[in-house]
Amino acid sequence: MNEKTVVIGGGAWGTALACVSVRAGRDTALLCRDAALARALSTQGTNPRYLPGIALSERIDAGTDPAVLAEADIVILALPAQSLRGALPALAPHIPKGAVLVNTAKGIELATGLTLSRAVAEICPDHAQAVLSGPSFATDVAAGKPTAVTLAARTEVEALVLCRALGSDTFRAYASADIAGVETGGALKNVYAIAAGIVIGLDYGESAKAALITRAFVELRRLGAAMGGQEQTYMGLSGFGDLMLSCASAQSRNFGYGVALGRGEDLEGRPLAEGAATVHIAARIAAEQGIDAPILQMTRRLLDGEVTPPGAVQALLARPLKEEF
Repeated sequence: MNEKTVVIGGGAWGTALACVSVRAGRDTALLCRDAALARALSTQGTNPRYLPGIALSERIDAGTDPAVLAEADIVILALPAQSLRGALPALAPHIPKGAVLVNTAKGIELATGLTLSRAVAEICPDHAQAVLSGPSFATDVAAGKPTAVTLAARTEVEALVLCRALGSDTFRAYASADIAGVETGGALKNVYAIAAGIVIGLDYGESAKAALITRAFVELRRLGAAMGGQEQTYMGLSGFGDLMLSCASAQSRNFGYGVALGRGEDLEGRPLAEGAATVHIAARIAAEQGIDAPILQMTRRLLDGEVTPPGAVQALLARPLKEEF
């Protein structure tokens, strides 16, 4: 089989990961839904819709024909978490059985409550799987700025093979065998990035944001462990690292969503914030398993209109005093 990567998804993240694959010296194709976007990527070296102003130094073979999947040994899934089940079944027959599916979406399937690796396993049961996650913005990755992530597979040996295949002097992937930990860390941090954005939108300041992130990390580890993740994974790039980045930059869609919510702005038409969907299923899982996650639950109530942003913060501050550890 050829050493070829096919990235499914012509958005910002899919384009950035196609750049990663090209820099790693691999034959690379980008499978898009929109023909006009594919033409721009192939002929102009730009993604005018999702990465405006960024010149892509590598030529990417972009197109819309799923037949290109037949040549792949690595297939990168760069689709929104809640769109994965709808899009993948039609593409699955084109994917060779020996190809590894590398999921990069960060979320929990709202309709089923499944982690994305389990959802993918239902659709493509005969394929090996991996998960790539960590503190990374598409604009930085596409521009070739230094980035480090975690790449998890069934075993560390399998993960290392993928790390070597996709790594370059600007993109470093650390191997892990904890698929559950890597994907739940990436999914849950989106919820807490919304909460951090709300704090800033309310103009409560950086001290309040730091306190919220610290306590959010406690919740993330509790809930992630209950969902099968390993404690040490959440201390790494796909847990603590991704949480810090997502809660600290205006580039984070989830953080920006929270800021707008805290300011009382109209949320209609804002870029996709995966945490707005994830919060509902994560809150349900926490409640079912008896896990104390007040920030998570309050964020869910806020997004459902049950409390106002100031009321949510005051309710959290009014909780009974307790020891930190």
